[in-house]
Amino acid sequence: MSIDATDRRIIAATAGGLPLAPEPFTAVAEWLGLDEGEVRRRLVAMQASGVIRRIAVAPNHYALGMTANGMSVWDVDDATVDDLGPRVGALDFVSHCYRRPRARPGWPYNLFAMLHGASREEVEAKRRVVSDLLGPACRSHDILYSTRILKKTGLRLTGGA
Repeated sequence: MSIDATDRRIIAATAGGLPLAPEPFTAVAEWLGLDEGEVRRRLVAMQASGVIRRIAVAPNHYALGMTANGMSVWDVDDATVDDLGPRVGALDFVSHCYRRPRARPGWPYNLFAMLHGASREEVEAKRRVVSDLLGPACRSHDILYSTRILKKTGLRLTGGA
């Protein structure tokens, strides 16, 4: 799908995030002089075509008091990872969960889940919940704790898309 000038305007208007308003798509539409329905339709079309991967909240977990954040990594049996991954991702303390190829021999992990908590003890308790959910399908796991927050940015357009 190619995008037109209106799509580019919508992307530019939302690149820094949606406005903190009761009806953010209405606000974007008003900024651009468009109908809210058109803004929504275009965003859905861009997402369906792969131009936009997702529209999601990207909270600052540190500002919310969750300073012991860890990327948990799991070596899950390939026959069950596609079933178990969404169950891990649905846990309320997991902000994102995804499958990645293993990088053997040194990196056997194929399921990644970001766990959040106010302390490492809390995150470790949550890791035990994930471990129990995965059960015998999980052969090994580890956790990589964050040492700083990385800057999160919205979509940026370059060149002639």
